[in-house]
Amino acid sequence: MAKQQTIRKEVSLKGVGLHTGKEVTLTFKPAPNNSGYTFVRTDLEGHPAIEADVAYVVNTQRGTNLEKDGVSIQTSEHVLAACVGLEIDNLIIELDAAEPPIMDGSSKFFVEALEEAGIEEQECDREEYVVKEVIKYTNEETGSEILVMPADEYQVTTMVDFETKVLGTQNASLHKISDFKTEIADSRTFSFLHELETLLEHGLIKGGDLNNAIVYVDKELSPDTMEKLRGAFKKDNISVKPNGILDNLTLHHPNEAARHKLLDVIGDLALIGTRIRGKVIANKPGHFVNTEFAKKLSKIIKAEKRNNIPHYDLEKEPLMDINEIMNILPHRPPFVLVDKIIELTEDTVVGVKNVTMNEPFFVGHFPGKPVMPGVLQVEAMAQTGGILALKSVPDPENYLTFFMKIDNVKFKRQVVPGDTLIFKLELMAPIRRGICQMQAYAYANGKLVTEAILMAQIVKQK
Repeated sequence: MAKQQTIRKEVSLKGVGLHTGKEVTLTFKPAPNNSGYTFVRTDLEGHPAIEADVAYVVNTQRGTNLEKDGVSIQTSEHVLAACVGLEIDNLIIELDAAEPPIMDGSSKFFVEALEEAGIEEQECDREEYVVKEVIKYTNEETGSEILVMPADEYQVTTMVDFETKVLGTQNASLHKISDFKTEIADSRTFSFLHELETLLEHGLIKGGDLNNAIVYVDKELSPDTMEKLRGAFKKDNISVKPNGILDNLTLHHPNEAARHKLLDVIGDLALIGTRIRGKVIANKPGHFVNTEFAKKLSKIIKAEKRNNIPHYDLEKEPLMDINEIMNILPHRPPFVLVDKIIELTEDTVVGVKNVTMNEPFFVGHFPGKPVMPGVLQVEAMAQTGGILALKSVPDPENYLTFFMKIDNVKFKRQVVPGDTLIFKLELMAPIRRGICQMQAYAYANGKLVTEAILMAQIVKQK
């Protein structure tokens, strides 16, 4: 599997927000394994963070806008497309305003900044969702449709039809993500003249000029409209060229509109938070349909993760039995909550606990309907994780592991006498300075029963 990637050093660029017109500095910073993309508002108290997650999409008019706890990020898609296009997995994106700089209306300048920072490989494997069947979303009202189908790598095709003379039907395809920089990144955003007039009337595109958006003239340009445009874009003269584009902008590609729609699809689907191995086909895409599809695909991926129960041969001779476990862990009956270890690698451990009616906690915990306490399930996972943590020291019998933090604990199903619990814990990042963070899962009867993120510290006994 490919390894995750981030950047070597931080890098900044400045510009203005397309709709707000505000000066903004955007800074890309390296981020740790498994952290994904995170926006940080440095202009607000406490520097609040907003993860690039489709769950935070609140508005898709004129861009994909995110909001968390009252803090917003506008038009996120061009920045995120650059991150995906360069196959960067983890990144902190700091902004001192709500909207990233529009630059030239494409992802080109973000790509150049990220390349200037340098891209480096990280320790953890890249997570990838392999598409096995067609998944589709259709907007009956607009006729827009987006689907993903099995393919050997991430591919995207967009088909647009604006039903106008100046810009009719266009298609664009990206056959491999490594071509994003040369084929898609410089494709600029665009608008029709009738949309532009509406935006100006509503006080939007304050940061727009004729160098960061292609304007297709789909109606007669009246003297009044001409005057408004001259004022808005601070131009002495504005004209329409033979190709139907306002002023003297030269297209980078004959199908630049379709390519930019493809760029938007990549940026919006970045909000799924997982790499895709499959071919996306988008017919008449837009931010609304893109993000609705992203929500659907995200739910499917999360459901498959929950149901992707690992299978182990419990009859096989264990790597460690209870006596070997007690040689490493300080716990003793009745508080040894893992019976055997069946798998142990550099970053993963799998343990087993047979839950019987003889457990002492069943005497007082719902004695009429015995249920294993959730906190003891977490403790059992932590003990299993302790085996993994102590593997990093040469003399584990001389060390202890202590809880530092427990996050995202979820109890899915009851655990009762007769169940066999399987604990699987994976390091989320390499152990540094005795601190280890693990993603923990507990399974029983072929289902996920408990999950949590555990952080512990390895301490030498005095």
